[in-house]
Amino acid sequence: MISTIILQAGGGNMLGTLVPMVLIMIVFYFFMIRPQVKKAKDHKKLVADLKKGDKIVTTAGIHGRIVDMNELTFLIEVEGGTKIRFDKSAISLDATKAAVPKIDTVKA
Repeated sequence: MISTIILQAGGGNMLGTLVPMVLIMIVFYFFMIRPQVKKAKDHKKLVADLKKGDKIVTTAGIHGRIVDMNELTFLIEVEGGTKIRFDKSAISLDATKAAVPKIDTVKA
């Protein structure tokens, strides 16, 4: 089937068909695969650096403070002393290290 497509496309010029396919694969790698791998590596480092007492935000948007941890889960204390156990993959942001935007006052 591929040989018939190649023959129809350019009269048998295999290089003319192969080069665009390779370029598409290279573009796909640099724009899709590589950023995803980097993001996963950064998230793994973020989770490994967390410790008790750190304030975090989960992927569900729940804000809390880590009170206990084991190799697979965190125990998070939220408002009112409620404690919830989350999987480490559910951690989205380390709120203790997140930059708090400063509000500039405009003088008139």
